[in-house]
Amino acid sequence: MTPPETESSRQPAAARDWPNIPFAPARVPLYYGWVVLILGSVGFVMSSPGQTVGVSVFTDFLIQALGLSRVDLSLAYLIGTAASALLLSSAGRVYDRFGARVVGTVVAVGLGSVLIVLSRSDGIVDALSRVTGVLSRGLVAFAFMSVGFFLLRFFGQGVLTLVSRNMVMKWFQARRGLANGIMGVFITFSLSYSPRLMSSLIDRYDWNGAWFSMGLVIGLGFTGIFVLLARDNPASCGLEPDGKAGTASKRRRAPIQPERDFTLKEARRTLTFWAYTATLFTGGLFFTGLTFHIVSIFANAGMSRLTAVSIFFPASIISISLNFLVSWASDYIKLKYILIIQIVGLALGAVALIDFGLGLPYVLLIVGTGMNGGTFTLISTVTWPRFFGLSHMGAISGFVTGSIVGGSAVGPYLFSLSLEYTGSYAGAGLLCLGVVAVLLLLALKADKPAHPAGAKA
Repeated sequence: MTPPETESSRQPAAARDWPNIPFAPARVPLYYGWVVLILGSVGFVMSSPGQTVGVSVFTDFLIQALGLSRVDLSLAYLIGTAASALLLSSAGRVYDRFGARVVGTVVAVGLGSVLIVLSRSDGIVDALSRVTGVLSRGLVAFAFMSVGFFLLRFFGQGVLTLVSRNMVMKWFQARRGLANGIMGVFITFSLSYSPRLMSSLIDRYDWNGAWFSMGLVIGLGFTGIFVLLARDNPASCGLEPDGKAGTASKRRRAPIQPERDFTLKEARRTLTFWAYTATLFTGGLFFTGLTFHIVSIFANAGMSRLTAVSIFFPASIISISLNFLVSWASDYIKLKYILIIQIVGLALGAVALIDFGLGLPYVLLIVGTGMNGGTFTLISTVTWPRFFGLSHMGAISGFVTGSIVGGSAVGPYLFSLSLEYTGSYAGAGLLCLGVVAVLLLLALKADKPAHPAGAKA
């Protein structure tokens, strides 16, 4: 019997052969989606130099080396992060067109190159200052770091995480929640440890050497691994999503795909899209601001730096446990119930900030941080293929990732304004609590959207 013609069979022979070079995933003795899952998790870890937790390790060294004030460096970070957020939707469309293997390879090379350039930032700023002549070194340093942060955040927090996340989601359908849970546990452990690893590299090689060595590892090592192992989707490799597990019993499973895929424009017309996107934006804003100013928040309450950083360990335990639980449950229940859990976590964190101190506010902050972290990865990953399909997932998730990055840019600045004008962080907590109340109302109606053009015939 002649197999039906598919999109992949209509492609040129070279394009069809590309997924099987240098080896065919269909010949691997286990389902290749698990290899993609591991690679996607490693991709998230490689993005850590572009995440806030990674950048914060180098902040004080950059201030000293470049002669910038903390406010100036924070503003450069805001400008660079906000600019990168504006381009992520376009980057998602490029991903839809060229796939994970091509885009991920380019991004890995780009991130590695940016880290190597930034490792020489003090020397480059000195050279540019001499060339420009009339511009002060501080102004040159500010402009250089704004561009540097833009590239670091765009390649790292933005596109590399987008590629890693979407690549994995294409290889799983019935077990998409389980795959996300496994990836989430690995990512949480690894990203929690990455600041300590970066600090160790700084102690051994200084901040310049630490960035340079990470640039080589990502730009050469990870790029080579990604080219070798990455595959965009199972269909191009002659495989089915989930492997043999895809034919397993679907007892009580939630719908895994819409009947008709949405474009980004169509998705943005739905209340559900904005309920999830706004929650992720607010989560990125609040918890990035919290992390960025955590020592100051605790100092205002008369607590030490050690007490401040100690909250992340118990919060990570809650986050890891909840992440695996809700990832498994997401295959069986409506996503809006998990969205509500994230919103409740946001509410607890905001309430804790309003009158922060030891006792109940301290506990609420830990629990709220853990609840947000435990649901954030799943909501930012599983939502888009389940509700809006795979055809335009890059554009849709790129828009959402840009929103998250935008929130992470605004958060630290908003928190600093609260401290400057009110003398505490309570103002930021009150503002976020008001937003959370609106998000909860939206979440109650955030069901699977109907396609405006109706279901497929």
